[in-house]
Amino acid sequence: MDDVDRKLLNEIQSRFPISERPFRDLGVRLSCSEEEILSRIRTLKERGLIRRIGGSFDSKRLGFATTLCAAKVAESELNRFVTVVNGFPEVTHNYLRDHHYNVWFTLVVLHPNLIEECIEEIKERTGVREILNLPAVRAFKIFVDFDVS
Repeated sequence: MDDVDRKLLNEIQSRFPISERPFRDLGVRLSCSEEEILSRIRTLKERGLIRRIGGSFDSKRLGFATTLCAAKVAESELNRFVTVVNGFPEVTHNYLRDHHYNVWFTLVVLHPNLIEECIEEIKERTGVREILNLPAVRAFKIFVDFDVS
């Protein structure tokens, strides 16, 4: 990574332009062309340094219901379980933990009643019966930028 890549990563974390041509605007900020910015982002994605570029929304204020789930999945079933869970559009992300509940994932649904329905469907499709529904009691929002200097 060179200095422009580092500056680009710093810019897109929290200062991504909301405009008709955001990559051109980033280029202006970083003294690059729009094409160079797009090429750099493509390369950074290919190298695994950028996973996604997208907005973060307050799903509850938009009327959605959310929960955190924890599943106890046998080592031999991990890949299949994660593949099935990733196929649900309601799952925003998941991750492995070093714990007997070893796969954690979040659900975002249109109505609170759909949370249990979604969990039951995941149980049916995967055969994994131990999935905890852990709704937030209190929300904590933190702002995190990673300085890529």
